[in-house]
Amino acid sequence: MAEQQQFYLLLGNLMNPDNSVRKQAEETYDTIPGATKITFLLQAIRDASAAEEVRQMAAVLLRRLLSSSFEEVYPGLTLDIQTAIKTELLACIQLDGSSSIRKKVCDVAAELARNLLDDNGNNQWPEILKFLFESVNSQNVALREAALHIFWNFPGIFGNQQQHYMDVIKRMLVQCMQDQENPQIQTLAARATASFILSNESNMALLKHFSDLLPGILQAVNESCYQGDDSVLKSLVEIADTAPKYLRPNLEAALQLCLKLCGDTNLTNMQRQLALEVIVTLSETAAAMLRKHTAIVAQIPQMLSMMVDLEEDDEWAMADELEDDDFDSNAVAGESALDRVACGLGGKMVLPMIKQHIMQMLQNPDWRYRHAGLMALSAIGEGCHQQMESILNEIVSFVLLFCQDPHPRVRYAACNAIGQMATDFAPTFQKKFHDKVPPWFINTPVTLVNESKSCTLPLQVISALLQTMEDQSNPRVQAHAAAALINFTEDCPKALLIPYLDSLVQHLHVIMVAKLQELIQKGTKLVLEQVVTSIASVADTAEEKFVPYYDLFMPSLKHIVENAVQKELRLLRGKTIECISLIGLAVGKEKFMPDASAVMQLLLKTQTDFNDLEDDDPQISYMISAWARMCKILGKEFQQYLPVVMGPLMKTASIKPEVALLDTQDMENMSEDDGWEFVNLGDQQSFGIKTAGLEEKATACQMLVCYAKELKEGFVEYTEQVVKLMVPLLKFYFHDDILYLPWSMPLLLECARVRGPEYLTQMWHFMCDALIKAIGTEPDSDVLSEIMHSFAKCIELMGDGCLNNEHFEELGGILKGKLEEHFKNQELRQAKRQDEDYDEQVEETLQDEDENDVYILTKVSDILHAVFSSHKEKVLPWFEQLLQLIVNLICPHRPWADRQWGLCIFDDVIEHCSPSSFKYAEYFLRPMMQSLCDTSPEVRQAAAYGIGVMAQFGGESYRPFCTEAIPLLIGVIQAADSRAKENVNATENCISAVGKVMRYRPECVIVNEILPHWVSWLPLNEDKEEAVHTFNYLCDLIESNNPVVLGPDNANLPKIFLIIAEGFANESIKGDDDCSKRLANVIRQVQVSGGLWTQCVSALNETHQKAIQDLLNTA
Repeated sequence: MAEQQQFYLLLGNLMNPDNSVRKQAEETYDTIPGATKITFLLQAIRDASAAEEVRQMAAVLLRRLLSSSFEEVYPGLTLDIQTAIKTELLACIQLDGSSSIRKKVCDVAAELARNLLDDNGNNQWPEILKFLFESVNSQNVALREAALHIFWNFPGIFGNQQQHYMDVIKRMLVQCMQDQENPQIQTLAARATASFILSNESNMALLKHFSDLLPGILQAVNESCYQGDDSVLKSLVEIADTAPKYLRPNLEAALQLCLKLCGDTNLTNMQRQLALEVIVTLSETAAAMLRKHTAIVAQIPQMLSMMVDLEEDDEWAMADELEDDDFDSNAVAGESALDRVACGLGGKMVLPMIKQHIMQMLQNPDWRYRHAGLMALSAIGEGCHQQMESILNEIVSFVLLFCQDPHPRVRYAACNAIGQMATDFAPTFQKKFHDKVPPWFINTPVTLVNESKSCTLPLQVISALLQTMEDQSNPRVQAHAAAALINFTEDCPKALLIPYLDSLVQHLHVIMVAKLQELIQKGTKLVLEQVVTSIASVADTAEEKFVPYYDLFMPSLKHIVENAVQKELRLLRGKTIECISLIGLAVGKEKFMPDASAVMQLLLKTQTDFNDLEDDDPQISYMISAWARMCKILGKEFQQYLPVVMGPLMKTASIKPEVALLDTQDMENMSEDDGWEFVNLGDQQSFGIKTAGLEEKATACQMLVCYAKELKEGFVEYTEQVVKLMVPLLKFYFHDDILYLPWSMPLLLECARVRGPEYLTQMWHFMCDALIKAIGTEPDSDVLSEIMHSFAKCIELMGDGCLNNEHFEELGGILKGKLEEHFKNQELRQAKRQDEDYDEQVEETLQDEDENDVYILTKVSDILHAVFSSHKEKVLPWFEQLLQLIVNLICPHRPWADRQWGLCIFDDVIEHCSPSSFKYAEYFLRPMMQSLCDTSPEVRQAAAYGIGVMAQFGGESYRPFCTEAIPLLIGVIQAADSRAKENVNATENCISAVGKVMRYRPECVIVNEILPHWVSWLPLNEDKEEAVHTFNYLCDLIESNNPVVLGPDNANLPKIFLIIAEGFANESIKGDDDCSKRLANVIRQVQVSGGLWTQCVSALNETHQKAIQDLLNTA
C-alpha cells in the first residue's frame, strides 16, 4: 500500500509545473520496470478514492506504455496477468462514473487491441469484440459512447473478421447516428464512421457500401458545429484529404454545407476556416471531380469576403518589427485558401470566376476591399500563371496605380502584388515592365518625400517601388516596397537592369543614408534591413557592373557591422554581413581585396563570439553563408580560415531535430504553432518533427558542399568528419534543401584523393552502401534523382573495382525495381485517363508525373553509363537481369522518351562492352536502325550516336550494319528541316556518325564519294562533344593531304578556314585541348605561304578573323 501511495505522489509530480520537480519524477518513473508500471498504473486507474487528475495521468501513461513499449513489456507478462489486464480495463469502462476517466480507459483498451491484432489479422482479444456488440446495443448511453470511442480510436479492431461483420458494423453505426435523444452519440458515431472510412480508404467497394452514411455525417457536422464542437468537421477535412471519392455521391450537399458554415459569422473563426478547408483540400485531392460542380463557383466570393475581415490599426504603419502572419485570422486563411484553390483547380477555371470580383473590390471606397483585391491577385499568380501571363500588361498597369493609394495598407498590398508577380512570372515580368521609366526617375535630383505623390500615368515597376520607398511617414510600406524590389531584381536578367543601374543605386544610397541616420537617432531599423538586402540583390544581379558603386556603400555597411551589436539589431547585422559578402562576390577579388582583410576581421570577431550567440540568433545562418561567399572570392587563400569557421559550421550542420511518434491523443496536446510539423501515418498515428534549426542545418550542409567544391584538396583535413556527418543525412527527409547533400559525395572524394588510394577507398566504402540503400528507399523523386546522379559520378570517379558482388546484387535489384515501377506508373496513368473525372487539367498533372518518371529513367541510364564505362564487358552477365526491361523500353509502341533512353543504354553497351556487346545485337540492332528515321528527333539522335560508336568500338561483327546505316543517316541530314532548332542535335549526331564510319570503318563506304558532302555539312555548332570528333577527323584528312578535302591546288582551304573559325567562335572547340592545337598547326602551316594565307583570311568576316587569331593565341 505504501508503494502505491508513493506511486501516486510520483504521478502528481509528473504533472508538477516546476520543471526540476517534473524532470526528477520523469527520471524516477523511467527506472521502474515495465511490468511493475502496468500493475501500479492499473491500480491507480481503478482506485475511485484517488484524485481524478492522478487517475487520468495513470491512464495516459498506460496508453503510452502500450503504444511505445508493447513488445518489450507485454509478452513477458504471465498469461494470468495478461488476462487480468484485459478484464480490468473492460470492468473500468463499465463501472466508472467519470466520463473523462472512462474515455481515457477506452483509449488504453483501443491501444491494447491494436497491439493484440497479429500479422494475419487475428484479434487475440475476442472479449473486446463481444463487449463492443453488447455495449452498442445497451440502454446505457455511457456504454454506447464507450463502444463508439474504442471503434473510432481503432477502426481496424475486427481484423480479418471485418468482412464477415461488415453489415453488423454498418447497422451499428447507422443506429447510433439516428439516436435523436443523445446528440453526443450521433456525433461520436459520425466520427467513428469517418475513422472507419479513412482506415479503408483504398477499398472502393467498402466506400460504396457505406456511401449512404454520408448524409448522416454531414448532418452531424452541421449540428455539432452549432453545439461548439468541430470534431466531426475535422473528420470531414480528413476524408476530403484521404478518401475524397467517398464524398462523390453527396458532393453538392457537402459543398453547400461547407459554404453555409464558412459564411456564418455566428460560428467561430476556426469553424468557418475548417469548413473552407474541406473545399480547399478537395480542390487539391479531387480537383477534376470538383471542377464538374457548379457550387464551387460560390466559394470564390466567400474566400474574398474572408480576406476583407481586417481591422483598423493606427500603429500598423509605424511598426518596426515584422510580425509573422496571424494564421488564425480570416484574412490570412482566405488568402491561403485562394492560393491553394487556384493551384488545385487551375487558372482556366479560377481566373474567369475571380477576375470580375477582384476588379469590383479594387474600385471599392473601403480600403479593406482594395487591400483584399490586391492580396487576391498576389495569391492566384502561381495557380493562374498561364492565363494571367497573357493579360499581365493590363494587371500590372492597374496594380501600379495603387502604389499611390491614399491608404498605407493598400499601398503595402500593391507592393506585395508586384513582388509576388515578379517572382511568379520571372523573367517575363522583368522583361515587360523594366522600361518606359518616367522622366522623373532618370532626371530628377533625389529627394525624400513625406507624402504620397499623385500620378496620372501608371508608373513602371522600378520607379514605382522606389517612389513608394520614399514614403517616410509609413515605414512598414517603405520596407515592403524594398522587399518587392528585391523580388524584382533577384530574377531580373542582368542586361535589363544595367540601363537603370546608376539611378537605382543613387536612390538606394540616399534612402540607406537617411535610414542609417534614423537608426542612430530613433533606433528604427525595419526599412534599413530591407534596403540593405535590396542593395545586395542589385549587386548580385549587376555583378562586375556594380564596381563603380562599391565605394559608395562599403564604408556604411562596414560601419553597421562594427556598431550594430545590440540584441535587437541582430537581424540588421546579419543582413549587412550578407550584403557585404554578396557585393564582394559581385565585384570580384581585385576590387574587394583592399577591404577583404578588414571584412574578414569583422567576420572573425563575430565568429569568435559565436559560442555566445543564442541558437535562434538570425546572424548564424547569414554568417555561415557569408563565409562560403568569402571562400569563393578568396579561393585557396581562404584555407587559412578553415580552423576558425569549421567548428561552428559543423555544430550547426549536426543539429539533431526533436522527433516524436504520436497518436491522436498526444496530437491534441500539441500544436504546429509550437514549431512542430506532422505527417499522418494512418491508423491514428502521426510523425512529428520540431522544425527549429532545420533551415540553419540545411544552410550549413550546403556551405560544407561549397567548401569542398571550391577548396578541393585544401579541404582534405575535414573530409572524414564531413562524410561521417553527410552520409547518415541521406536518410533525412525533413527539409527541402537537403537534396543538395548528395552532391557532396563526389566532391568529398575529389578532396580525399590527395591522401592516396587506400584512404580514398575507405571513404568510398563508407559512402557506397548508404548511397545504394538511399536509391532504394528515398521517397522524394527530386532527392532521389540527385542521389542517383551523385552515385553515378562517384562510380566514374572511383573506376573499375569500386563495386563488389554484394553492391552489384543490391544495385541490380534496385534498378530492376525502378524500371518495373516506371512501367507500372505508365499503366496507372493510362487508367486515370479512363476515369470519369478525366479532363485536360488532369492530363497536365499526368504529363508532369510522366516527366518526373522519365527524369528518374535518365538517372538509371546515368548509373548504367557509369558502370559500363568503368567496369567494361565484365558486368554484362550482371546486366542481363535488366536486359528484358531495357528491351521493353525500345519497343515501337513505347513513348519516345522510353525509346530514347533505352537506346542510350544500348549505346553505352556498344561503346564500352564491345566486341562482346554483339551477343545482344538481336535485341537492339533492328530497333536502332528503324529509329534513325523516327519522328522524334531525340530518338533519332540516340540511334545515330549508336551507329557512331558501333563504327568506332563495335568490331567486325557490326560492319554490315554500318554500311546499311549510311544512306539512312544521309537521308536525315539532307531532309529539308534538318537544321530546324528541334532537329539540329539529331542531325549533327548523324553527321558525326557518318564521319566515324568513314574514319574507323572506311571499308563500309565509298569514302571519296561521301567526303565532299560531309565537309559541306560542317561545322557542328550545337553538340560540342561530337564537334570535337568531326574536327579531329578533319585534321586527320588535312594532315594526310587528302586531295578530296583540300581540292586541286588547295582550293578548298578558304572553306576549311571558315569551318574552323565558325567552330572556334561558337566554342565548339576550346583553346586548350589537343584538337585545337592540331587545328592551330594547320593554320600555321598555311600562314607561312603568304598568298594562300591572304586568300584564306580575306574570305573571312571580322568575327571569323578574330576567331582565327584567338585560336592561334590560345592553342
